[in-house]
Amino acid sequence: MEQAVAAAGPGERPCHADEDERVAELLAETLLCLGELEMEDVQAVALGPQRLAWELRGSRGPNDHGQGPPNRFYLLTRLSEDAEGLYDRLLETACLHILHFFTQRSTFVARTLVAQSDQLYELITKVDVLIGRLPSQSAEDAGFERRYAKYVTDKYGILSIVGVDLPRAETSWPLDAAYLSLEAIPRAGESEPAAEAAPRPADQALSGHDRVLLRGGAGSGKTTLVQWLAVATAGQRPAPGLEQLIGRVPFVLPLRTIARQESLPTPDRLLAAVRNPLHGAQPPGWADRVLSARRGVLLVDGIDEIPDRDRERTRAWLDDLLIAYPGNLWLVTSRPSAVADDWLAAQGFTEFALSPMGRDEVTAFIGRWHDAVRTTCRDDEERAALDAYEEALLAAVTTKQDLARLATNPLMCGLICALHRSRRGYLPPGRKALYDAALSMLLTRRDTERHVYAPGDPQLDEEPQIQLLQRLAYWLIRNGQAELDREQAERIVADALPNVPAAQALGGAPQVLDHLLLRSGVLREPTAGAVEFVHRTFQDYLGAKAAVEHGDFGLLVNNSHNTQWEDVIRMAVAHARPRERADLLNGLLERGARPGEPASLRLLLLAAACLEHAPDLDPTVRDAVMDRLAFVVPPLGAPAARELAEVGPLALELLPSLVELPDRVTAFTRTDSPFTSEGEAIDYAAEACVIAATHVPTDAAIPYLRQFVRHPFLPVRSQLASSWARFDTQRYYDEVVSRLAPDDLYFAAETEEHARRLLADGCRMLMLRGDFTEDTIQHHLPPGALTHLRLDRNAAVSDLACLDHVQGLRALVLTRCGAVTDLSPLTALSLHSLDWAPPAPRRLPRGLERLTTLEQLRLTLPGTQLPVAPLPRLTWLELDVYHPELDVHAIARCFPRLRHLRVAFRSSPDEGRIDLAPLAALTDLETVSIARADVTGSERLDGIEITLHSKLPRRTGLPA
Repeated sequence: MEQAVAAAGPGERPCHADEDERVAELLAETLLCLGELEMEDVQAVALGPQRLAWELRGSRGPNDHGQGPPNRFYLLTRLSEDAEGLYDRLLETACLHILHFFTQRSTFVARTLVAQSDQLYELITKVDVLIGRLPSQSAEDAGFERRYAKYVTDKYGILSIVGVDLPRAETSWPLDAAYLSLEAIPRAGESEPAAEAAPRPADQALSGHDRVLLRGGAGSGKTTLVQWLAVATAGQRPAPGLEQLIGRVPFVLPLRTIARQESLPTPDRLLAAVRNPLHGAQPPGWADRVLSARRGVLLVDGIDEIPDRDRERTRAWLDDLLIAYPGNLWLVTSRPSAVADDWLAAQGFTEFALSPMGRDEVTAFIGRWHDAVRTTCRDDEERAALDAYEEALLAAVTTKQDLARLATNPLMCGLICALHRSRRGYLPPGRKALYDAALSMLLTRRDTERHVYAPGDPQLDEEPQIQLLQRLAYWLIRNGQAELDREQAERIVADALPNVPAAQALGGAPQVLDHLLLRSGVLREPTAGAVEFVHRTFQDYLGAKAAVEHGDFGLLVNNSHNTQWEDVIRMAVAHARPRERADLLNGLLERGARPGEPASLRLLLLAAACLEHAPDLDPTVRDAVMDRLAFVVPPLGAPAARELAEVGPLALELLPSLVELPDRVTAFTRTDSPFTSEGEAIDYAAEACVIAATHVPTDAAIPYLRQFVRHPFLPVRSQLASSWARFDTQRYYDEVVSRLAPDDLYFAAETEEHARRLLADGCRMLMLRGDFTEDTIQHHLPPGALTHLRLDRNAAVSDLACLDHVQGLRALVLTRCGAVTDLSPLTALSLHSLDWAPPAPRRLPRGLERLTTLEQLRLTLPGTQLPVAPLPRLTWLELDVYHPELDVHAIARCFPRLRHLRVAFRSSPDEGRIDLAPLAALTDLETVSIARADVTGSERLDGIEITLHSKLPRRTGLPA
């Protein structure tokens, strides 16, 4: 009782102070009845905390004799509603702890109840959180929240495919049965390879983060994730890792609805702003109390669905709410390029990006879709046919490239499944054909084949509906909106009616719009007075058709830099006639060639992406696109490769094969090329192509990547080895990792499963990337086989004694391992090579001078400091110096047998300064390589090969 009152804080008591004693007395007397229950501890555990509390409350009736202390039923009648609610919560919490005590006793039959014991641990944690979060809640607020939670669960607890002519079981099903969590990738830092960002389930994005900006393409599942989080919060059934949802209240805030209002809503108007029918029933000040208590989960959906002009106003609105109500959970969703990088970074948001569906996700989706439909089958013959459809579709999405490219998000997967069954196992090829088929089914086949219309009933054929729908779509596109008022929609329909006489039979514009909303399956009315397309994909497709019919090719070109117009332009190429296609693609090329055009690369890639939609095109135009594409494909360097990969799976078709590469290096042989030879250019082209392909995380990239597994250029194979986590674990291992040429290559493991597979296969050079713990390293690394180990990005390891059992280890690389400060434990090993590169330059670790077996050493130096004692066997030394000078006398003194020296001055904006004369004392010295330095004294080194570099060398991890 005291804990609950203390947790509430001053002024927020869970009940009146004069009721504290009565609640405590009632709770004590109820718990005394524990001894009266005729059950053993195992039976009590089997009941669970809620049933046990119920049993305790009902174990004794009223005291009929009027003797003894007042019983709890009498006390209950004397409590207020708030106090009674507190009593119930405290009793259930006490029962949780009692059952937990039972499970810890030596007599408890642990073997048969392990699973239930685990559930109790979880429930104790959750309910303790709940008690701490809700003790001050009034009865009125609690009652409304129960009603509101039911509304949220009912409204958002159903998933639906786009309206199609199939039984309800195929078009909608319970969210908890059908929800498929995709992967989300944290946004990598500017200096970090994106491949090193660890993917996680999208529904775990809020785990450990209070504020998340989630990016994802159209149909990628952003809104579905919003629904899942809303239902999980409302139902108080969060997944493991999301315990912070306990006791919170969800607010689903679609921006397309909110941003259309003159002023963005304050907390008291949040429900009204989204037209929630319960907004008038909320207690006064309820939303303010929820947010002030840090109990809100605010799910802001669709930054990309509001015009650019409204986004700054929306960000200011978010900023004000974040300042006024800290400590709540926030998820904001957007298409990938709708807002700039770090758009909400100042507000403390962590960015994630939804990955396209991989092979496993597509397979799972198809299986769940068909499982749902099986429940509606009337006989075994229908079920057998459905089994055949499922098997055929699974085979098709695995083997057909065109279909695999389409099946990359839940929207398209659902549409493909529906069309496949509706057409008895037949699918049209290509995106335009698929959309044509979908619209044909939605607009005409659905009603005709179900005999919806009686003879003589007014109805619209497919073409008149498309004429009307494309005008609505084009208005939305031109105005940068995803939703419009019904009044505006009626005006657009009214303007179109004189040109669509077939529609006039339905009546005026209101009646025609009602028909489209009711029968087309393409439009919907999300709330009263608002109209939108069921998905942006149909809006773009139909709007593109209108743009072509209006001849608005100049408008398309003028908006080609805008990511919201990309799909519109692609579909316009598909709809256009050959001459129109040529004019549109030439327009994109001409704009991209303008001096200073900031979107020139995007425009060129867009033109290249359009070629797949242009089967009939002037070959000179196609050649012009391909000729310019040759200057960016293969890409020149890693940043250009990642930008190319943003095109998506289409980038795989633009990349040259390994055999084609020698003929595709024109961009590398320009006069400003940084490469010294054609062979070097081809190697770097191969690396850039592999980087681009590994940043298109779909299994369709695996056959392309497989070509490079034996490539002699180490960075190519390093990129392949480091990209395992982006693909299906088993398939990528079988087709890429297991085939990699092992020469000088560290095989990267980002999970324990990766490490187990590599070590079981006899891996001798292993990189553990991420926070592998000392216990994990000690447990998994074998004592004899491993010869080379690299620990990368590890903040968990501080004591290198976890390696002392790996007696075969000869080379150790420590990159970005900030907790390691002492190398002394490595004296137990006979290391020949050590590479030390901390996250930032700092003093050398202790114990380096004790590693007297070293023959190769690479160090990051913040200054002139070197080991205090000689390393007599060292023959190879590589130094990354973050200081303008270096003590060369110390090098000659500490490394008397040195044969090879490499020095790179990295931090100063000016070149370093180095006098090589003291190196004349090294009688075994053979080569000296200096990067970014003013060198003197080289004339003293007769017979020694000296190489000077104006640019810094690449770091490959192992001393070269």
